[in-house]
Amino acid sequence: MEIFTKRYSSPEELVRRLKSRGLVIDNEQRAEAYIINIGYYRLSAYMYPYLSIPKTNHIFKSEVSFDNILDLYRFDKKLRVLLFNEIEKIEIAFKEAVANITAQMTGDIFWMTNSKYFKNQVVYSKTYSLIEAEYNKSTEDFIKHFRCKYMDPFAPAWMLSEIIPFGITIQLYRNLMDQRIRKQISKRFYLQPQALESWMTTIALTRNACCHHSRVWNKVNSIIPADAKKMIRPWITIPVAKNRIYFNICMIKYFMNIISPNNDFKAKLNNLFVRFPQIDLNAMGFPLGWEREPLWV
Repeated sequence: MEIFTKRYSSPEELVRRLKSRGLVIDNEQRAEAYIINIGYYRLSAYMYPYLSIPKTNHIFKSEVSFDNILDLYRFDKKLRVLLFNEIEKIEIAFKEAVANITAQMTGDIFWMTNSKYFKNQVVYSKTYSLIEAEYNKSTEDFIKHFRCKYMDPFAPAWMLSEIIPFGITIQLYRNLMDQRIRKQISKRFYLQPQALESWMTTIALTRNACCHHSRVWNKVNSIIPADAKKMIRPWITIPVAKNRIYFNICMIKYFMNIISPNNDFKAKLNNLFVRFPQIDLNAMGFPLGWEREPLWV
């Protein structure tokens, strides 16, 4: 290990550095303004694809401009907004399924805060603490109304589902003791429990990246989604890298086809690609002919 020795550099210094590395900058003041408002470090992630080999030399490819970097940044931003909008629908559908199917099958509307339904009590104890914290700090009118009117320590599952994060719902599903309930929930999405849990976890990570404005377009995922077996619904047939954003997008499309059969997700994606024709879809994991796959037809 070594000591970090880099010092602060002003926007003016950073622009001069970029120009010395071969980046075409026609308007230095404009570039400085973008660096001030976006941040050099954030923008540097979008510079990397435009560096010559070896990239450690930090020299830009011929005729690469600051506008090229901004276009890539804008594309990634719009992609995040698009994915987040679709994931919201999936999150709501999954929460509804977990909350209500479990309540129906257990006959207990307060099942989320009853430890007897969970196999790992250590894990559940942490989950319970998270639910309790969300419940106690909630300012939602329906939660305040419930606390004022009823003496129960917690609201029923369908109310708690509205205030707990996506990740907590996945934890609850993962830890359910009764495999029949897990299967019934996964059946709504035509998947096996293990695949549903894995896919929802991956989608939740994508959601968090979108929510926190992280780079999405060419990021390599650290978690590989589980394979789904005996697929009933249309899926992809061309082998692809499961750690690239294309596979995440396919999972989103899969769930959207169930939740909203007439969705326009493909059209929105294509419109985005038309607006940014310079984007390398291969770097995102898109194979040739992706749009003709059963999933996308």
